[in-house]
Amino acid sequence: MTTVPVREIPGPAGRLEAILDEPPSVRAAVVFGHPHPQYGGTMHTKVVYQSAKAFARTGCAVLRFNYRGVGTSEGAWDEGRGETEDFRAALDFMHARHPGVPLWAAGMSFGAWIALTVGAEDTRVSTLVGIAPPLTHYDFERVRASGKPKFFIQGERDEICPLKDMYAFYARCADPKELVVIDMADHLFDGLVSDVGDAIEDLLGDWNE
Repeated sequence: MTTVPVREIPGPAGRLEAILDEPPSVRAAVVFGHPHPQYGGTMHTKVVYQSAKAFARTGCAVLRFNYRGVGTSEGAWDEGRGETEDFRAALDFMHARHPGVPLWAAGMSFGAWIALTVGAEDTRVSTLVGIAPPLTHYDFERVRASGKPKFFIQGERDEICPLKDMYAFYARCADPKELVVIDMADHLFDGLVSDVGDAIEDLLGDWNE
């Protein structure tokens, strides 16, 4: 596997700091969105890091990046609007770099809202992966109604998105879909981050579209 330690990609508000993991043979290209930057979320958040490594172990090229105003990314926080455009720019980059392979949108928490919403609308994106999506804080209706395959990973004790809300949302989601609940895990999967990586490999390791 070749890891580009720090890479910049073009964004609508300037350059975006990014890290790209690329295995020798790429089965899918994944763009991964990080948690809320106003609460400390970055592309280095533990779950983001472990998730990217898990995707790479399954043969995916994975791009994680810092939204505008985070790390060395140019621009400033834009209440989710600009961050949505940043994610679209990252999809553009990966689609151009790996044409002809499936393009997947993934994210954690706030990043799950951004990734899944953009991915549900973008015809290039074929698979959606949401980790700890904050269902009661943002509008996930376009995600719920999407007929694209949807994979969710949720902590049993998530204090931001209670499990009962996930179960209710999941029951209403269009097929195909799959949900993994990690026992005892809170919103950040504190102490159980490696379980998220294991869940990604179990869910998507043999996934064929």
